[in-house]
Parts: sequence; structure tokens; C-alpha cells
Amino acid sequence: MGNHFEKKAKKDSSQDKVDRELDDSDVEDENRSRSHGEILKQQVIEGCKTYDRSPSSILLSSFTAGLEIGFSFLLICTVFSFFSGKLPEETIFKLTALVYPMGFILVILGQSILFTEQTSLLTLPVLSKKRSVFSLFRIWGLVITGNIIGGILMALTLLWIGPRLGIFEALAVQKIGEHIVDHEIYTILVSAILAGWLMGLLSWLVTSSRERIGEIIIIFLITSIMGFTGLHHSIIGNIEVFAGMLVSPEINFFTYLKTIITAVIGNAIGGVVFVALLKYRAFVFNITKL
Repeated sequence: MGNHFEKKAKKDSSQDKVDRELDDSDVEDENRSRSHGEILKQQVIEGCKTYDRSPSSILLSSFTAGLEIGFSFLLICTVFSFFSGKLPEETIFKLTALVYPMGFILVILGQSILFTEQTSLLTLPVLSKKRSVFSLFRIWGLVITGNIIGGILMALTLLWIGPRLGIFEALAVQKIGEHIVDHEIYTILVSAILAGWLMGLLSWLVTSSRERIGEIIIIFLITSIMGFTGLHHSIIGNIEVFAGMLVSPEINFFTYLKTIITAVIGNAIGGVVFVALLKYRAFVFNITKL
């Protein structure tokens, strides 16, 4: 019994040290790089601000993000159609990486709430004991719902307007959708974990940046890596696969659900474990050893 209370007191003391260090992590010189503690503190503050928003505000902002990221899909389809028949299909998929970041730039600089960019950000307040696990899952549910609904609406809109403007054909949508789902489920899971890891790093690096142009470069580099390698991102993947389902006999509703649910789980694991948890524990280990 005594050991239990001693361990609890030691744990509470460690948390107090972490809280004090985070409180002291203020940026005094705007010209120098931010320290690990300063980035972590800013991430916790930003995460807590999202928790404090009303559910309707979170849902509307995440719905907006689902719409805005659809512009990446618009450009991907346009590039695919433009080069179709002129270049090998695999080469075209690599070229789409150059336009893949556009929707992410619009979402992140516009400060809409995107699930994968917010995954690690929303986990840090829980790790620092400022918010509960229940509240984390509640807010994740709101964000995913808004992102998915916005994405579906954008997919329907683009699938209608694309052929009418002559910028892409339904065949491009079909090829893109089939390219996303043409993998075993465990492959999609690992791919999504890597994508979630990169998106968590994107959030961390954007917080560390002091210049808007630096943020844009970071967003472009990270998301173009995902586009070039074909890693599975649940939110833009939702648009790609949903639109593909409407035109491809190879994609049914079960395939759509399986792909997106697996991508959501993988993205969450990547952001939480490989960014939020590792970054936070590295900071805690450094503080508690002092």
C-alpha cells in the first residue's frame, strides 16, 4: 500500500516538473529557432483551443476542410487526364505529386480542422493531462465526420463539373480510385501509419516555423512525399475512393468502407504513436532526469 502511494507521489511530482517546464518554455528571441519545449507548449495550447471550441464550430470547420482538400483531387484528376495517353500511367501518378499539396495548403493556412493534421495536436493535451481520453475521441468523431461529409460533397461536385468543363473524364476518376484500393488491407494500414506519421510531423514543423513561406514549403514537401509514394491519407482518400466507387465496377461500398476505415485507423496510429507520444515522452524523460 505504501509503495502504491510512493509511486503515485513520484508520478505526480514528475508531472508537476513537466508542467512547470512547459510554463517556462516562452520564446524570448523571435530570431532564434524554437526549442523542443517551446514547440510542445505551443502545440498543447493550440490543441486545448480546439477542445474549447463548440461542437458546431468544430463540425463546420472540419466540414470546410473536407471541401477544401478536394481541390487536390480536382488537380490530380486534371493532371491525369491531361497526360493520359502521352505518358505511361505510373509516370502520371508520380507527376500528380506536384499538385497533391494544394488542398493541404488551403486547409492548413486557412486553419480549417483536418483530422490527420490535428491527430497528434489533439493528443498532446491528453498526454499532458489537460484533457481526457473521452474528450479526445469525441472531438476526433466530430472532425472525422465533418471531413468525410465535406469530402463526399466535393467528390459529387467535381465528378459532375469535371466532364462538363472538359478538364477530366470519368475514366481518370476510375483509375485514381482503383489505384488507391488496389492493395491488401495490411498494406493500406502500414501505408496509412506512415502517412499519419508524416502529417503529425507536418503539424510539428509548421508550429516550429516563423515565416509563412516556410510553412508553405513544409506543407508542400511533406504532402508531396505522400503523393509521390502513394501513401494512404484517409481524408483525401475518402474523396478519391468515393468518387471512384461511383464510376468503377471494381469498387463497391464495402471496399470503400474497408479502405477508409483502415486509413483512418492507420493515420491515427501514425500521428499519435510516432509523433505525439514520442515527442512528448522525449521531453518528459529529459525533464524528469534533472
